[in-house]
Amino acid sequence: MKTIYVLNGPNLNLLGMRDPATYGTQTLADIESNCQKVADRLGLELVFRQSNHEGELVDWIHEAGVEVAEANSVGVVLNAGAYTHTSVALADAISGAFVPTIEVHISNVHAREAFRGHSYLSPVAAGVIVGLGSYGYELGMQALAHLAEE
Repeated sequence: MKTIYVLNGPNLNLLGMRDPATYGTQTLADIESNCQKVADRLGLELVFRQSNHEGELVDWIHEAGVEVAEANSVGVVLNAGAYTHTSVALADAISGAFVPTIEVHISNVHAREAFRGHSYLSPVAAGVIVGLGSYGYELGMQALAHLAEE
């Protein structure tokens, strides 16, 4: 069974408590539970992780890249949080590991502060989903499964 990685960056462990008007009331555990249902439906094994540390996210992207190269994974759904707007290291990890990646944001980053409109990840991502709440994770997972079939 192939894996699908769903990786979450800084402060996403605070979902459900942090600014519910922007991020909703679902917790990260709620999102993980939903992602597990989607993975089951797609016939994929879910690897769901969160870290507030950039280097750990880089390591997990590298891990996913090895799994993709060995045909054991379809890729990564990545909500990098604020690292989206600051991390050349994550962008380099995605392109260097040749890992298909769907960038996901719960909120519509383009309707918020101007700095959130810039992403270092978008140019190396297979696709970007913004502003659809936690449903964006499901769409990202479906997109990766579809891309892996092509």
